[in-house]
Amino acid sequence: MKFSDLPPLPFDISDAVCDKAKQIKLAIFDVDGVLTDGRLYYGKNGEKLKVFHALDGHGLKMLQQAGIQVAIITARKSQALATRLQDLNIAHVYMGAQDKVAVFEELIHKLGLKEAECAFTGDDVIDLGVMQRCGLTFSVDNGHFVVKHVADWVSPLRGGLGAVRSVCDILLYCNAVYPVDSTSTQQ
Repeated sequence: MKFSDLPPLPFDISDAVCDKAKQIKLAIFDVDGVLTDGRLYYGKNGEKLKVFHALDGHGLKMLQQAGIQVAIITARKSQALATRLQDLNIAHVYMGAQDKVAVFEELIHKLGLKEAECAFTGDDVIDLGVMQRCGLTFSVDNGHFVVKHVADWVSPLRGGLGAVRSVCDILLYCNAVYPVDSTSTQQ
């Protein structure tokens, strides 16, 4: 299947969002409430457990395949998250980031990127500082109302249940680089 044969995206996006998406070289994601459903799970020995959606993982892999770098900036630390991100070959991982803006500044300096070339997906007020600096911002259906108000686009899907994939789909679709070879990535 060629890109030109794909149906339109199943949700509305404005021309302004699509225009901003064409500038993006780095997609940054929060974790709890974005890559996960936001609930905190603990094992019987106190270990932190997380549930991830395969569609979201595949979307992140497709971004990488299309040449869009992926980063994670999250305030929490988790071995389950570290394992998942290693499985997805995410190179830029910042766990335990209490000052997300400082981490963001360090990251774009390291990569030689401008703020306008970065997209951020967040769900809570701790994400607002980075969102106010990025060229394109997203939130999720279960996000805090202030974050949803600030975001350029809010996914109709909940965090951990395909919202990240919808963001990836927008970035890929607007750039006409949507990979359609189903054997090209592992979820």
